Amino acid sequence: MTRLAIDPVTRSGGHLRVELEVSSGVVADAWVSGTAYRGLERILEGRDARDAWLLAERLCGSAGTSHALASVRAVENALGLVPPPNARLVRNLLGGLALVVDEVAGFYLRQAFDWVDPPAAITADPATTSSLATSISDWPNSSASYFKAFQGRLGAILGSAQPGPFGSAAAGHPALTLSPQASLLVAAHYFEALEWRRKVLQVQTILGGRGPHPQTFLVGGMAIAPDWGGPTRPVPGEHLWDVVRNSVSPLGATGLADVDHLLGEARTFVEQVFVPDVVTVLSAYPEWSALGTGIGHYLAFGEFPADGSDRPQLLLPRGRVMDRDLGHLVEVGQTGVAETTAHAWYDDGGDAALRHPADARTEPRYSGPRPPYSSLAGADRYSWLKAPRYEDDPMEVGPLPRLLVAAAAADSSIGATLSNAAAAVGVGPAGVFSTLGRILGRALEAELIAGRLGGWLSDLRADLESGDLAMADITMWDPAVWPREAEGFALGESAQGAVGHWLAIKDGRIVRYQIVDATTWNASPRDGRGRRGAIEEALVGTPVADPDHPLEALRTIHSFDPCLACGVH
Repeated sequence: MTRLAIDPVTRSGGHLRVELEVSSGVVADAWVSGTAYRGLERILEGRDARDAWLLAERLCGSAGTSHALASVRAVENALGLVPPPNARLVRNLLGGLALVVDEVAGFYLRQAFDWVDPPAAITADPATTSSLATSISDWPNSSASYFKAFQGRLGAILGSAQPGPFGSAAAGHPALTLSPQASLLVAAHYFEALEWRRKVLQVQTILGGRGPHPQTFLVGGMAIAPDWGGPTRPVPGEHLWDVVRNSVSPLGATGLADVDHLLGEARTFVEQVFVPDVVTVLSAYPEWSALGTGIGHYLAFGEFPADGSDRPQLLLPRGRVMDRDLGHLVEVGQTGVAETTAHAWYDDGGDAALRHPADARTEPRYSGPRPPYSSLAGADRYSWLKAPRYEDDPMEVGPLPRLLVAAAAADSSIGATLSNAAAAVGVGPAGVFSTLGRILGRALEAELIAGRLGGWLSDLRADLESGDLAMADITMWDPAVWPREAEGFALGESAQGAVGHWLAIKDGRIVRYQIVDATTWNASPRDGRGRRGAIEEALVGTPVADPDHPLEALRTIHSFDPCLACGVH
Protein backbone atom coordinates (compact mmCIF):
# COMPACT_ATOMS: atom_id res chain seq x y z
CA MET A 1 0.00 0.00 0.00
CA THR A 2 1.40 3.37 -1.11
CA ARG A 3 0.17 6.71 0.24
CA LEU A 4 0.34 9.65 -2.19
CA ALA A 5 -0.30 13.34 -1.57
CA ILE A 6 -1.29 15.83 -4.26
CA ASP A 7 -0.79 19.26 -2.72
CA PRO A 8 -1.68 21.65 -4.07
CA VAL A 9 -4.13 20.33 -6.62
CA THR A 10 -3.59 22.90 -9.36
CA ARG A 11 -6.14 24.09 -11.92
CA SER A 12 -8.74 24.39 -9.17
CA GLY A 13 -9.97 27.30 -7.07
CA GLY A 14 -8.58 27.67 -3.58
CA HIS A 15 -6.31 25.40 -1.55
CA LEU A 16 -6.96 21.70 -2.12
CA ARG A 17 -4.99 18.68 -0.93
CA VAL A 18 -5.85 15.11 -1.87
CA GLU A 19 -4.26 12.03 -0.32
CA LEU A 20 -4.57 8.59 -1.87
CA GLU A 21 -3.87 5.06 -0.74
CA VAL A 22 -2.87 3.05 -3.80
CA SER A 23 -2.81 -0.74 -3.81
CA SER A 24 -1.78 -2.78 -6.85
CA GLY A 25 -1.99 0.31 -9.05
CA VAL A 26 -5.54 1.26 -8.00
CA VAL A 27 -6.82 3.84 -5.51
CA ALA A 28 -8.12 1.99 -2.47
CA ASP A 29 -8.98 5.03 -0.34
CA ALA A 30 -8.95 8.81 -0.58
CA TRP A 31 -9.05 11.90 1.63
CA VAL A 32 -9.93 15.37 0.34
CA SER A 33 -8.76 18.32 2.42
CA GLY A 34 -9.51 22.02 2.16
CA THR A 35 -6.38 23.56 3.67
CA ALA A 36 -7.24 27.28 4.02
CA TYR A 37 -9.89 28.76 6.32
CA ARG A 38 -11.65 31.93 5.11
CA GLY A 39 -14.37 32.89 7.59
CA LEU A 40 -16.77 34.88 5.40
CA GLU A 41 -19.79 33.66 7.35
CA ARG A 42 -18.38 35.26 10.49
CA ILE A 43 -17.44 38.43 8.59
CA LEU A 44 -21.10 38.80 7.56
CA GLU A 45 -22.32 38.77 11.15
CA GLY A 46 -23.24 42.25 12.34
CA ARG A 47 -23.53 43.66 8.82
CA ASP A 48 -26.50 45.45 7.32
CA ALA A 49 -28.55 42.68 5.70
CA ARG A 50 -28.95 44.78 2.55
CA ASP A 51 -25.18 44.51 2.00
CA ALA A 52 -24.96 40.74 2.46
CA TRP A 53 -24.88 39.90 -1.24
CA LEU A 54 -22.05 42.36 -1.87
CA LEU A 55 -19.80 40.42 0.50
CA ALA A 56 -21.17 36.95 -0.27
CA GLU A 57 -20.28 37.22 -3.96
CA ARG A 58 -16.64 37.69 -2.92
CA LEU A 59 -16.55 33.99 -2.14
CA CYS A 60 -15.37 33.46 -5.70
CA GLY A 61 -14.25 35.27 -8.84
CA SER A 62 -16.24 33.02 -11.17
CA ALA A 63 -19.16 31.70 -9.10
CA GLY A 64 -19.65 35.05 -7.36
CA THR A 65 -22.81 35.84 -9.29
CA SER A 66 -24.44 32.62 -8.04
CA HIS A 67 -23.63 33.54 -4.45
CA ALA A 68 -24.83 37.12 -4.92
CA LEU A 69 -28.14 35.74 -6.21
CA ALA A 70 -28.50 33.27 -3.35
CA SER A 71 -27.66 35.95 -0.79
CA VAL A 72 -30.03 38.63 -2.07
CA ARG A 73 -32.80 36.04 -2.45
CA ALA A 74 -32.28 34.86 1.13
CA VAL A 75 -32.83 38.40 2.44
CA GLU A 76 -35.88 38.79 0.20
CA ASN A 77 -37.20 35.49 1.51
CA ALA A 78 -36.80 36.73 5.08
CA LEU A 79 -38.69 39.94 4.28
CA GLY A 80 -41.35 38.42 2.01
CA LEU A 81 -40.21 40.45 -1.02
CA VAL A 82 -40.88 39.38 -4.61
CA PRO A 83 -38.78 41.22 -7.23
CA PRO A 84 -40.57 42.46 -10.38
CA PRO A 85 -40.47 40.21 -13.47
CA ASN A 86 -37.91 42.44 -15.18
CA ALA A 87 -35.50 42.04 -12.27
CA ARG A 88 -35.97 38.28 -12.40
CA LEU A 89 -35.13 38.29 -16.13
CA VAL A 90 -31.97 40.36 -15.65
CA ARG A 91 -30.91 38.06 -12.82
CA ASN A 92 -31.48 35.03 -15.06
CA LEU A 93 -29.37 36.66 -17.78
CA LEU A 94 -26.49 37.44 -15.42
CA GLY A 95 -26.67 34.08 -13.67
CA GLY A 96 -27.11 32.12 -16.87
CA LEU A 97 -24.21 33.73 -18.66
CA ALA A 98 -21.96 33.31 -15.62
CA LEU A 99 -22.82 29.61 -15.54
CA VAL A 100 -22.10 29.13 -19.26
CA VAL A 101 -18.81 31.02 -19.10
CA ASP A 102 -17.66 29.09 -16.03
CA GLU A 103 -18.52 25.75 -17.62
CA VAL A 104 -16.54 26.60 -20.75
CA ALA A 105 -13.63 27.84 -18.62
CA GLY A 106 -13.89 24.73 -16.46
CA PHE A 107 -13.11 22.57 -19.46
CA TYR A 108 -10.43 24.55 -21.28
CA LEU A 109 -8.62 26.08 -18.30
CA ARG A 110 -8.99 23.36 -15.67
CA GLN A 111 -9.76 20.00 -17.29
CA ALA A 112 -8.49 19.84 -20.87
CA PHE A 113 -4.83 19.23 -20.06
CA ASP A 114 -5.73 16.07 -18.16
CA TRP A 115 -6.63 14.63 -21.57
CA VAL A 116 -4.67 16.67 -24.13
CA ASP A 117 -0.92 16.28 -24.75
CA PRO A 118 0.54 19.67 -25.89
CA PRO A 119 3.98 18.31 -26.90
CA ALA A 120 2.19 15.81 -29.14
CA ALA A 121 0.17 18.66 -30.65
CA ILE A 122 3.26 20.25 -32.21
CA THR A 123 3.90 16.99 -34.10
CA ALA A 124 0.40 16.98 -35.64
CA ASP A 125 -0.22 17.49 -39.33
CA PRO A 126 -2.07 20.84 -39.68
CA ALA A 127 -3.92 19.64 -42.77
CA THR A 128 -5.20 16.55 -40.96
CA THR A 129 -6.18 18.72 -38.01
CA SER A 130 -8.07 21.01 -40.38
CA SER A 131 -9.94 18.02 -41.82
CA LEU A 132 -10.88 16.92 -38.29
CA ALA A 133 -12.06 20.43 -37.38
CA THR A 134 -14.26 20.86 -40.46
CA SER A 135 -15.74 17.38 -40.01
CA ILE A 136 -17.14 18.23 -36.57
CA SER A 137 -18.02 21.92 -36.82
CA ASP A 138 -18.60 24.96 -39.02
CA TRP A 139 -16.30 27.10 -36.85
CA PRO A 140 -14.40 29.43 -39.22
CA ASN A 141 -10.94 29.14 -37.63
CA SER A 142 -10.30 25.70 -39.04
CA SER A 143 -7.85 26.07 -41.92
CA ALA A 144 -4.53 24.23 -42.16
CA SER A 145 -2.73 27.58 -42.17
CA TYR A 146 -4.47 28.56 -38.93
CA PHE A 147 -3.31 25.41 -37.14
CA LYS A 148 0.17 25.69 -38.65
CA ALA A 149 0.51 29.21 -37.27
CA PHE A 150 -0.76 28.08 -33.88
CA GLN A 151 1.79 25.26 -33.80
CA GLY A 152 4.52 27.84 -34.04
CA ARG A 153 3.01 29.76 -31.13
CA LEU A 154 2.62 26.60 -29.06
CA GLY A 155 6.16 25.49 -29.82
CA ALA A 156 7.51 28.83 -28.61
CA ILE A 157 5.56 28.48 -25.35
CA LEU A 158 6.77 24.93 -24.75
CA GLY A 159 10.34 26.01 -25.42
CA SER A 160 10.18 28.94 -23.03
CA ALA A 161 11.21 29.06 -19.40
CA GLN A 162 7.55 29.42 -18.35
CA PRO A 163 5.39 27.02 -20.38
CA GLY A 164 2.53 27.19 -17.86
CA PRO A 165 -0.12 24.46 -18.14
CA PHE A 166 1.25 23.47 -21.54
CA GLY A 167 4.42 22.18 -19.93
CA SER A 168 2.65 19.71 -17.66
CA ALA A 169 4.84 17.06 -16.06
CA ALA A 170 2.27 14.53 -17.31
CA ALA A 171 3.31 15.07 -20.94
CA GLY A 172 3.94 11.69 -22.51
CA HIS A 173 2.00 9.91 -19.74
CA PRO A 174 0.74 6.48 -20.89
CA ALA A 175 -2.84 7.55 -20.09
CA LEU A 176 -2.65 10.36 -22.70
CA THR A 177 -3.95 8.61 -25.79
CA LEU A 178 -5.65 11.48 -27.63
CA SER A 179 -4.39 11.87 -31.18
CA PRO A 180 -1.89 14.66 -31.93
CA GLN A 181 -4.45 16.22 -34.29
CA ALA A 182 -7.15 16.38 -31.61
CA SER A 183 -4.60 17.70 -29.11
CA LEU A 184 -3.68 20.50 -31.52
CA LEU A 185 -7.35 21.31 -32.11
CA VAL A 186 -8.21 21.65 -28.41
CA ALA A 187 -5.00 23.49 -27.54
CA ALA A 188 -5.78 26.09 -30.23
CA HIS A 189 -9.31 26.47 -28.88
CA TYR A 190 -7.90 27.00 -25.38
CA PHE A 191 -6.60 30.37 -26.54
CA GLU A 192 -9.80 31.16 -28.41
CA ALA A 193 -11.78 30.38 -25.25
CA LEU A 194 -9.76 32.96 -23.33
CA GLU A 195 -10.60 35.69 -25.85
CA TRP A 196 -14.24 34.55 -26.09
CA ARG A 197 -14.55 34.67 -22.30
CA ARG A 198 -13.12 38.19 -22.14
CA LYS A 199 -15.56 39.37 -24.78
CA VAL A 200 -18.85 37.81 -23.68
CA LEU A 201 -18.32 38.86 -20.07
CA GLN A 202 -18.94 42.40 -21.27
CA VAL A 203 -22.58 41.48 -20.61
CA GLN A 204 -21.70 41.50 -16.92
CA THR A 205 -20.32 45.00 -17.29
CA ILE A 206 -23.38 46.25 -19.18
CA LEU A 207 -26.03 44.75 -16.89
CA GLY A 208 -23.99 44.38 -13.71
CA GLY A 209 -21.76 47.44 -13.76
CA ARG A 210 -18.56 45.44 -13.62
CA GLY A 211 -17.14 41.96 -13.80
CA PRO A 212 -16.39 39.92 -11.89
CA HIS A 213 -18.70 40.69 -8.98
CA PRO A 214 -21.57 42.64 -10.59
CA GLN A 215 -22.73 45.64 -8.56
CA THR A 216 -26.38 46.02 -9.57
CA PHE A 217 -28.09 43.48 -7.34
CA LEU A 218 -30.52 45.01 -4.86
CA VAL A 219 -32.75 43.64 -2.11
CA GLY A 220 -36.07 43.84 -3.94
CA GLY A 221 -34.77 43.75 -7.52
CA MET A 222 -31.98 45.24 -9.62
CA ALA A 223 -30.34 48.67 -9.38
CA ILE A 224 -30.52 49.48 -13.09
CA ALA A 225 -33.26 51.48 -14.75
CA PRO A 226 -34.65 51.83 -18.28
CA ASP A 227 -34.05 55.09 -20.11
CA TRP A 228 -36.45 57.79 -19.00
CA GLY A 229 -34.60 60.97 -19.91
CA GLY A 230 -33.64 62.18 -16.43
CA PRO A 231 -35.10 65.19 -14.63
CA THR A 232 -36.46 68.02 -16.77
CA ARG A 233 -34.27 70.48 -14.89
CA PRO A 234 -31.16 70.11 -12.73
CA VAL A 235 -31.76 68.98 -9.17
CA PRO A 236 -29.53 70.68 -6.55
CA GLY A 237 -26.53 68.48 -5.79
CA GLU A 238 -27.17 66.13 -8.72
CA HIS A 239 -24.86 65.72 -11.69
CA LEU A 240 -26.33 66.47 -15.09
CA TRP A 241 -26.69 63.46 -17.40
CA ASP A 242 -24.22 64.84 -19.93
CA VAL A 243 -21.52 65.20 -17.28
CA VAL A 244 -21.31 61.49 -16.46
CA ARG A 245 -23.18 59.78 -19.28
CA ASN A 246 -20.19 58.23 -21.05
CA SER A 247 -21.29 54.58 -21.01
CA VAL A 248 -24.04 52.69 -22.79
CA SER A 249 -27.40 52.71 -21.04
CA PRO A 250 -27.81 49.03 -20.11
CA LEU A 251 -31.55 48.87 -20.81
CA GLY A 252 -31.54 51.33 -23.70
CA ALA A 253 -31.74 50.26 -27.33
CA THR A 254 -27.96 50.27 -27.81
CA GLY A 255 -27.25 48.44 -24.55
CA LEU A 256 -29.79 45.70 -25.25
CA ALA A 257 -28.52 45.35 -28.83
CA ASP A 258 -24.97 44.92 -27.52
CA VAL A 259 -26.16 42.29 -25.05
CA ASP A 260 -28.05 40.48 -27.81
CA HIS A 261 -24.96 40.37 -30.02
CA LEU A 262 -22.74 39.10 -27.20
CA LEU A 263 -25.23 36.40 -26.21
CA GLY A 264 -25.25 35.27 -29.83
CA GLU A 265 -21.47 34.98 -29.78
CA ALA A 266 -21.64 33.03 -26.54
CA ARG A 267 -24.08 30.53 -28.02
CA THR A 268 -22.12 30.12 -31.27
CA PHE A 269 -18.88 29.29 -29.47
CA VAL A 270 -20.58 26.78 -27.20
CA GLU A 271 -22.31 25.04 -30.10
CA GLN A 272 -19.48 25.14 -32.63
CA VAL A 273 -16.38 24.82 -30.45
CA PHE A 274 -17.03 23.73 -26.85
CA VAL A 275 -19.46 20.86 -27.40
CA PRO A 276 -17.62 19.39 -30.43
CA ASP A 277 -14.29 19.59 -28.58
CA VAL A 278 -15.67 17.78 -25.54
CA VAL A 279 -17.21 15.03 -27.70
CA THR A 280 -13.94 14.66 -29.64
CA VAL A 281 -11.83 14.36 -26.50
CA LEU A 282 -14.13 11.99 -24.64
CA SER A 283 -14.54 9.75 -27.70
CA ALA A 284 -10.86 8.88 -27.28
CA TYR A 285 -11.38 7.75 -23.68
CA PRO A 286 -14.52 5.52 -23.54
CA GLU A 287 -13.00 3.52 -20.67
CA TRP A 288 -13.62 6.54 -18.44
CA SER A 289 -17.36 5.82 -18.61
CA ALA A 290 -16.67 3.12 -16.01
CA LEU A 291 -14.37 5.16 -13.77
CA GLY A 292 -15.12 7.81 -11.17
CA THR A 293 -18.68 6.54 -10.72
CA GLY A 294 -18.90 7.75 -7.12
CA ILE A 295 -21.77 7.53 -4.66
CA GLY A 296 -24.64 7.47 -7.17
CA HIS A 297 -26.82 10.02 -5.31
CA TYR A 298 -27.46 13.27 -7.20
CA LEU A 299 -28.88 16.54 -5.86
CA ALA A 300 -30.05 19.71 -7.60
CA PHE A 301 -31.60 22.75 -5.95
CA GLY A 302 -32.70 24.09 -9.35
CA GLU A 303 -32.29 27.47 -10.99
CA PHE A 304 -33.68 30.08 -13.38
CA PRO A 305 -37.26 30.71 -12.21
CA ALA A 306 -40.01 31.51 -14.69
CA ASP A 307 -42.12 33.41 -12.11
CA GLY A 308 -41.95 34.90 -8.63
CA SER A 309 -44.04 32.32 -6.77
CA ASP A 310 -42.90 30.29 -3.76
CA ARG A 311 -42.63 27.21 -6.00
CA PRO A 312 -41.71 28.64 -9.41
CA GLN A 313 -41.24 26.63 -12.54
CA LEU A 314 -37.46 26.25 -12.94
CA LEU A 315 -35.57 25.76 -16.17
CA LEU A 316 -33.24 23.48 -14.21
CA PRO A 317 -35.59 21.58 -11.88
CA ARG A 318 -35.14 20.76 -8.20
CA GLY A 319 -34.90 17.23 -6.87
CA ARG A 320 -32.83 14.16 -6.07
CA VAL A 321 -31.91 11.01 -7.95
CA MET A 322 -30.94 8.18 -5.63
CA ASP A 323 -28.92 5.10 -6.58
CA ARG A 324 -28.79 6.25 -10.24
CA ASP A 325 -32.53 5.53 -10.61
CA LEU A 326 -33.76 7.97 -13.27
CA GLY A 327 -37.24 6.49 -13.05
CA HIS A 328 -37.90 8.06 -9.67
CA LEU A 329 -37.47 11.74 -8.76
CA VAL A 330 -37.36 12.53 -5.04
CA GLU A 331 -38.52 15.97 -3.89
CA VAL A 332 -36.08 18.35 -2.25
CA GLY A 333 -36.56 21.14 0.29
CA GLN A 334 -34.26 23.21 2.45
CA THR A 335 -35.24 21.34 5.62
CA GLY A 336 -33.40 18.22 4.45
CA VAL A 337 -29.99 19.93 4.43
CA ALA A 338 -27.64 19.43 7.36
CA GLU A 339 -23.90 19.53 8.02
CA THR A 340 -21.52 17.77 10.36
CA THR A 341 -18.01 18.75 11.46
CA ALA A 342 -17.10 15.28 12.71
CA HIS A 343 -13.90 15.24 10.64
CA ALA A 344 -13.43 18.98 10.07
CA TRP A 345 -11.36 21.56 11.91
CA TYR A 346 -14.21 23.22 13.84
CA ASP A 347 -15.28 23.38 17.45
CA ASP A 348 -18.51 21.44 17.67
CA GLY A 349 -18.66 21.36 21.46
CA GLY A 350 -18.09 17.62 21.44
CA ASP A 351 -21.29 17.05 19.46
CA ALA A 352 -20.61 16.25 15.81
CA ALA A 353 -24.26 15.58 15.02
CA LEU A 354 -25.78 16.81 11.76
CA ARG A 355 -27.14 20.34 12.11
CA HIS A 356 -29.44 22.26 9.81
CA PRO A 357 -27.74 25.48 8.60
CA ALA A 358 -30.27 27.59 10.50
CA ASP A 359 -28.96 26.00 13.71
CA ALA A 360 -25.30 25.70 12.72
CA ARG A 361 -22.29 27.71 13.78
CA THR A 362 -18.80 28.26 12.43
CA GLU A 363 -16.17 28.11 15.18
CA PRO A 364 -12.76 27.33 13.66
CA ARG A 365 -10.39 25.16 15.68
CA TYR A 366 -7.40 23.68 13.92
CA SER A 367 -6.53 20.26 15.34
CA GLY A 368 -4.58 18.74 12.47
CA PRO A 369 -0.90 17.86 12.21
CA ARG A 370 1.59 20.64 12.80
CA PRO A 371 2.48 22.28 9.44
CA PRO A 372 4.41 21.55 7.36
CA TYR A 373 3.30 17.93 7.25
CA SER A 374 3.83 15.14 4.74
CA SER A 375 0.68 13.17 5.48
CA LEU A 376 -2.73 13.42 7.13
CA ALA A 377 -2.55 9.76 8.11
CA GLY A 378 -3.90 9.26 11.60
CA ALA A 379 -5.62 12.67 11.73
CA ASP A 380 -9.25 12.27 12.74
CA ARG A 381 -10.06 15.80 11.55
CA TYR A 382 -8.44 16.65 8.25
CA SER A 383 -10.22 19.48 6.42
CA TRP A 384 -11.66 23.00 6.70
CA LEU A 385 -14.64 21.73 4.70
CA LYS A 386 -17.74 20.72 6.58
CA ALA A 387 -19.66 17.62 5.48
CA PRO A 388 -23.17 18.40 4.15
CA ARG A 389 -25.73 15.63 3.88
CA TYR A 390 -29.28 15.56 2.55
CA GLU A 391 -31.51 13.59 4.88
CA ASP A 392 -28.29 12.01 6.16
CA ASP A 393 -27.09 10.93 2.69
CA PRO A 394 -23.91 12.16 0.96
CA MET A 395 -24.76 13.69 -2.41
CA GLU A 396 -23.06 14.69 -5.64
CA VAL A 397 -23.95 18.07 -7.16
CA GLY A 398 -23.06 19.81 -10.42
CA PRO A 399 -24.03 20.00 -14.10
CA LEU A 400 -24.45 16.24 -14.52
CA PRO A 401 -26.69 15.90 -11.43
CA ARG A 402 -28.82 18.79 -12.72
CA LEU A 403 -29.32 17.05 -16.06
CA LEU A 404 -30.05 13.73 -14.35
CA VAL A 405 -32.65 15.39 -12.12
CA ALA A 406 -34.19 17.06 -15.20
CA ALA A 407 -34.34 13.69 -16.96
CA ALA A 408 -35.93 12.10 -13.88
CA ALA A 409 -38.43 14.98 -13.81
CA ALA A 410 -39.79 13.61 -17.11
CA ASP A 411 -38.04 16.14 -19.34
CA SER A 412 -37.83 13.83 -22.33
CA SER A 413 -35.63 16.23 -24.29
CA ILE A 414 -32.95 16.18 -21.57
CA GLY A 415 -33.09 12.40 -21.34
CA ALA A 416 -32.73 12.09 -25.11
CA THR A 417 -29.87 14.61 -25.11
CA LEU A 418 -27.97 12.58 -22.52
CA SER A 419 -28.50 9.31 -24.38
CA ASN A 420 -27.55 10.78 -27.75
CA ALA A 421 -24.43 12.43 -26.34
CA ALA A 422 -23.36 9.18 -24.67
CA ALA A 423 -23.76 7.41 -28.00
CA ALA A 424 -21.76 10.15 -29.73
CA VAL A 425 -18.76 9.44 -27.51
CA GLY A 426 -19.19 5.70 -27.91
CA VAL A 427 -20.65 4.65 -24.56
CA GLY A 428 -24.01 3.38 -23.35
CA PRO A 429 -26.55 5.44 -21.37
CA ALA A 430 -25.17 4.13 -18.07
CA GLY A 431 -21.78 5.56 -19.01
CA VAL A 432 -22.84 9.05 -17.97
CA PHE A 433 -22.55 8.07 -14.29
CA SER A 434 -18.81 8.63 -14.39
CA THR A 435 -15.86 10.98 -14.76
CA LEU A 436 -16.60 11.06 -18.49
CA GLY A 437 -20.24 11.86 -17.80
CA ARG A 438 -19.43 14.84 -15.58
CA ILE A 439 -17.42 16.52 -18.32
CA LEU A 440 -20.00 15.66 -20.96
CA GLY A 441 -22.80 16.98 -18.74
CA ARG A 442 -21.01 20.30 -18.35
CA ALA A 443 -20.94 20.80 -22.14
CA LEU A 444 -24.56 19.73 -22.64
CA GLU A 445 -25.83 22.04 -19.91
CA ALA A 446 -23.84 24.99 -21.27
CA GLU A 447 -25.50 24.39 -24.64
CA LEU A 448 -28.93 24.29 -23.00
CA ILE A 449 -28.46 27.53 -21.06
CA ALA A 450 -26.72 29.36 -23.92
CA GLY A 451 -29.76 28.58 -26.03
CA ARG A 452 -32.12 30.07 -23.44
CA LEU A 453 -30.31 33.38 -22.83
CA GLY A 454 -31.73 35.00 -25.95
CA GLY A 455 -35.26 34.11 -24.85
CA TRP A 456 -34.86 35.88 -21.52
CA LEU A 457 -33.54 38.94 -23.31
CA SER A 458 -36.52 38.90 -25.70
CA ASP A 459 -38.91 38.68 -22.74
CA LEU A 460 -37.18 41.64 -21.10
CA ARG A 461 -37.40 43.71 -24.27
CA ALA A 462 -41.09 42.89 -24.65
CA ASP A 463 -41.82 43.98 -21.08
CA LEU A 464 -39.98 47.27 -21.50
CA GLU A 465 -41.66 47.97 -24.84
CA SER A 466 -45.07 47.32 -23.26
CA GLY A 467 -44.41 50.04 -20.69
CA ASP A 468 -43.54 47.75 -17.77
CA LEU A 469 -40.42 49.51 -16.49
CA ALA A 470 -40.35 48.22 -12.89
CA MET A 471 -36.97 46.86 -11.85
CA ALA A 472 -37.28 46.82 -8.04
CA ASP A 473 -39.77 46.70 -5.21
CA ILE A 474 -38.35 49.15 -2.66
CA THR A 475 -41.30 49.13 -0.29
CA MET A 476 -39.15 47.22 2.24
CA TRP A 477 -35.88 49.03 1.61
CA ASP A 478 -35.87 50.90 4.95
CA PRO A 479 -35.03 48.50 7.84
CA ALA A 480 -37.38 50.56 10.00
CA VAL A 481 -40.30 48.77 8.35
CA TRP A 482 -38.79 45.28 8.74
CA PRO A 483 -39.88 42.88 11.45
CA ARG A 484 -37.52 43.09 14.41
CA GLU A 485 -36.38 39.52 13.78
CA ALA A 486 -36.54 37.52 10.55
CA GLU A 487 -35.02 34.40 9.03
CA GLY A 488 -34.59 33.51 5.38
CA PHE A 489 -32.95 31.11 2.97
CA ALA A 490 -32.38 30.62 -0.73
CA LEU A 491 -31.48 27.59 -2.83
CA GLY A 492 -29.81 27.94 -6.21
CA GLU A 493 -27.06 26.69 -8.48
CA SER A 494 -23.55 27.64 -9.55
CA ALA A 495 -21.55 26.03 -12.36
CA GLN A 496 -20.13 23.67 -9.71
CA GLY A 497 -23.54 22.65 -8.32
CA ALA A 498 -26.12 23.28 -5.62
CA VAL A 499 -25.76 26.40 -3.44
CA GLY A 500 -27.71 27.36 -0.32
CA HIS A 501 -27.63 30.46 1.89
CA TRP A 502 -29.35 30.80 5.29
CA LEU A 503 -29.45 33.88 7.50
CA ALA A 504 -31.08 35.39 10.58
CA ILE A 505 -31.68 39.13 10.95
CA LYS A 506 -32.26 41.18 14.08
CA ASP A 507 -32.78 44.94 14.07
CA GLY A 508 -31.68 45.09 10.43
CA ARG A 509 -28.36 43.35 11.13
CA ILE A 510 -27.21 39.81 10.37
CA VAL A 511 -26.88 37.72 13.51
CA ARG A 512 -26.22 34.39 11.77
CA TYR A 513 -25.16 33.47 8.24
CA GLN A 514 -24.47 30.00 6.85
CA ILE A 515 -23.51 28.90 3.35
CA VAL A 516 -23.52 25.40 1.88
CA ASP A 517 -21.64 25.56 -1.41
CA ALA A 518 -21.38 23.06 -4.25
CA THR A 519 -17.77 22.19 -3.41
CA THR A 520 -18.77 21.77 0.24
CA TRP A 521 -21.02 18.95 -0.98
CA ASN A 522 -18.58 17.38 -3.44
CA ALA A 523 -15.29 17.79 -1.57
CA SER A 524 -16.66 17.08 1.88
CA PRO A 525 -14.67 14.94 4.30
CA ARG A 526 -16.16 11.88 5.92
CA ASP A 527 -19.23 12.32 8.08
CA GLY A 528 -19.90 11.00 11.59
CA ARG A 529 -20.67 7.56 10.15
CA GLY A 530 -17.38 7.43 8.27
CA ARG A 531 -18.93 7.81 4.80
CA ARG A 532 -16.79 9.54 2.19
CA GLY A 533 -17.76 12.68 0.31
CA ALA A 534 -18.48 12.60 -3.43
CA ILE A 535 -14.93 13.21 -4.69
CA GLU A 536 -13.41 10.84 -2.16
CA GLU A 537 -15.82 8.08 -3.20
CA ALA A 538 -15.34 8.73 -6.92
CA LEU A 539 -11.56 8.36 -6.58
CA VAL A 540 -11.81 4.84 -5.18
CA GLY A 541 -11.10 2.36 -7.97
CA THR A 542 -9.16 4.85 -10.11
CA PRO A 543 -6.07 3.32 -11.75
CA VAL A 544 -2.72 5.02 -11.13
CA ALA A 545 -0.12 4.02 -13.71
CA ASP A 546 2.61 6.32 -12.39
CA PRO A 547 2.53 7.21 -8.67
CA ASP A 548 4.84 10.16 -9.33
CA HIS A 549 2.31 11.60 -11.79
CA PRO A 550 -1.21 10.47 -10.74
CA LEU A 551 -2.86 11.94 -13.82
CA GLU A 552 -5.81 9.58 -13.63
CA ALA A 553 -6.73 10.82 -10.14
CA LEU A 554 -6.55 14.42 -11.34
CA ARG A 555 -9.02 13.59 -14.12
CA THR A 556 -11.65 12.58 -11.61
CA ILE A 557 -10.88 15.43 -9.20
CA HIS A 558 -11.06 18.02 -11.99
CA SER A 559 -14.27 16.49 -13.39
CA PHE A 560 -16.01 18.02 -10.34
CA ASP A 561 -14.38 21.41 -11.07
CA PRO A 562 -13.83 21.99 -7.33
CA CYS A 563 -13.51 25.51 -5.95
CA LEU A 564 -12.21 25.44 -2.41
CA ALA A 565 -12.45 29.23 -2.21
CA CYS A 566 -16.22 28.72 -2.33
CA GLY A 567 -16.33 25.45 -0.42
CA VAL A 568 -14.47 26.77 2.64
CA HIS A 569 -16.17 30.02 3.57
